[in-house]
Amino acid sequence: MQANSRQISTQQTRTHPHLLHQLARHLGTPFQKPVTEHARTAFSQFLQHWRASGEAPLILDAGCGVGLSTRYLAVASPNCFVVGVDQSADRIGRRTFWPEPFPQNFLLLRADLIDFWRLLHDAGIRLHRHYLLYPNPWPKIGHLARRWHGHAVFPTLVALGGVIECRSNWSIYVEECAIALRQLGVPGIEVGSFAPITPITPFEKKYLASGHALWRCRSHCASVDIVDRATPPTALTSVTSITSVTSII
Repeated sequence: MQANSRQISTQQTRTHPHLLHQLARHLGTPFQKPVTEHARTAFSQFLQHWRASGEAPLILDAGCGVGLSTRYLAVASPNCFVVGVDQSADRIGRRTFWPEPFPQNFLLLRADLIDFWRLLHDAGIRLHRHYLLYPNPWPKIGHLARRWHGHAVFPTLVALGGVIECRSNWSIYVEECAIALRQLGVPGIEVGSFAPITPITPFEKKYLASGHALWRCRSHCASVDIVDRATPPTALTSVTSITSVTSII
């Protein structure tokens, strides 16, 4: 793979000053976007496969792309069921860079993540682990609401519980993710640079080959009770510090 990935280009040099206000607004307003029938069909397909596995502890690889990370996670967690979700049928079907053999404890699914997260939550399904690996950083200052931690669905995402791990080559993205997680009451948050022994996504491999620093935000919680949506924004406390941890996996 060619080492030609460019660094993040942005005028934002620190965590977004409107992040906490944005999160408070989302907590105070129910997210009412209708769930599509396509998403419900995909969710039914997921339920069929997951139940056939005996409803094993569930790992979600959110925005899995070509599914290489889903495959690695399934191999590393043979007692779990791993579902990789991406909105692109082309990426899901490509299976680029896949080593053999294929594990049996995973599923690649084309679906809108926003709908899939809400369907999981409404069905009362909770996650064992939850991965957000190199999501689109939307680095323009005006694009805060497009980042997952600035999106209206974020409280629902967090309410699914489990160990949440976000990786990015933009340190501000993972710092903002940590702020949003802590604001929602998630304990045990670690933020820092890390150096994977084996890159598990094509982006991770490309960023390492291009000399990028990689960053990770990870929480350690089985479940979390999200602040009630009726709570007024003034009741939310701001985050003043983030624990920085450097680790190697």
